[in-house]
Amino acid sequence: MYSSSPSSMAANGSDSKKQRLDESPPSRVLHIRKLPNEVTETEVIALGLPFGKVTNILMLKGKNQAFLELSTEEAAITMVNYYSAVTPQVRNSPVFIQYSNHKELKTDSALNQRAQAVLQAVSAVQDGSSPASDQGVLELAPPPSPVLRIIIDNMFYPVTLDVLQQIFSKFGTVMKIITFTKNNQFQALLQFSDPVNAQQAKLSLDGQNIYNSCCTLRIDFSKLVNLNVKYNNDKSRDYTRPDLPTGDGESTNKDHSLLGKYTCLSICLDSIQSYFLLEKSSPFLTHIITWSVFWVYGDVQRVKILYNKKDSALIQLSDGNQAQLAMSHLNGQKVFGKVMRVTLSKHQTVALPREGLDDQLLTKDFSGSPLHRFKKPGSKNFQNIFPPSATLHLSNIRWVHTEDDLRLLFSNSGGTVKAFKFFQDRKMALIQMSSVEEAIQTLIDLHNYDMGGNHHLKVSFSKSTI
Repeated sequence: MYSSSPSSMAANGSDSKKQRLDESPPSRVLHIRKLPNEVTETEVIALGLPFGKVTNILMLKGKNQAFLELSTEEAAITMVNYYSAVTPQVRNSPVFIQYSNHKELKTDSALNQRAQAVLQAVSAVQDGSSPASDQGVLELAPPPSPVLRIIIDNMFYPVTLDVLQQIFSKFGTVMKIITFTKNNQFQALLQFSDPVNAQQAKLSLDGQNIYNSCCTLRIDFSKLVNLNVKYNNDKSRDYTRPDLPTGDGESTNKDHSLLGKYTCLSICLDSIQSYFLLEKSSPFLTHIITWSVFWVYGDVQRVKILYNKKDSALIQLSDGNQAQLAMSHLNGQKVFGKVMRVTLSKHQTVALPREGLDDQLLTKDFSGSPLHRFKKPGSKNFQNIFPPSATLHLSNIRWVHTEDDLRLLFSNSGGTVKAFKFFQDRKMALIQMSSVEEAIQTLIDLHNYDMGGNHHLKVSFSKSTI
């Protein structure tokens, strides 16, 4: 049982109570508020691990709060100062940390058994010993390796060696990093000097975003216990060996498209050729497939249908990050009943053909299009990029159009409308099709559809359901 008065725990109480909490002098006991409902003891403890030994914890799950006690007041001050500049997040939700009025936590282990068991397990790992079993309570196993395997999901901005080193060095000495692309994902192997530091970093950073709403860290322990770094360059680095050579400049950038080197994608779709034969006078792929689908993930600059293989095309986007994003979301999706294959191209740009050549109609330049979504830095469009889904987000709707109008429009495109919902201002709406493939098809048909009155309908994928 907590020994002090319950009024000190009422973080959501009166303004006077909040003011007293905010003005509390430094203490090694910290009060954490607005925790997610499903938060675990391990996640709360992980907030304090980078700053020192955590000596006690009290969970108040009914209030979405917790108290965390560190071994020293200095460690607590460092933690509060750090999180006052960098908002702490648990499961992508911001939490609030401040000094408690109390100098130590006194808890009844019978009432706080699970939290204490997890804390003992973490403490044992920090001390280098094996935690003892406690009546079947889940324990935190000792870290198997000082090497972490890191996968970056939803990668829209580049993540460099320096970015990774800066993030992970908060938990201990980073010795080596190797980055690479595997299964169309940017990955890294990162070695700490101590396995405990790797454990702390994994507990604290797994599932967190490097940038707002993107670049999500997925972290596991590697089976390797030591990394062999041959070169210090933009792809690998051994911080203990500054004398290492940089290696072949061309090979160091191989497969490093995520840092913006390659902007082109290679696309193959078996059904494109039959459509193209019906529209020989215009690059059908450009209008139907490329522009309508790939704009969701980047600003398409140029498109080229291959002259001798008209079921395939090259697409050039503004930068390598957009190309990576489009590839990760669209590769393997079904379009016109066929699977679309999207890979990075060895070409860095799509060249425009000279006038009079047979393949002139197969290439189109979109660089000057007014429809690019990502021209403005900091645009909200950067935060609304989602994988293909059955639910579509509609915007730029004219006030004269009703739900029935829009249902009919999307039904006429060959799909089945399962649900519809207007936003409050009626300028935007969600519409749910019966499948992802139908949603892609209707997006292709109806994005930029002329609604009259100089209004063109905007269609994109949504993460929501109706």
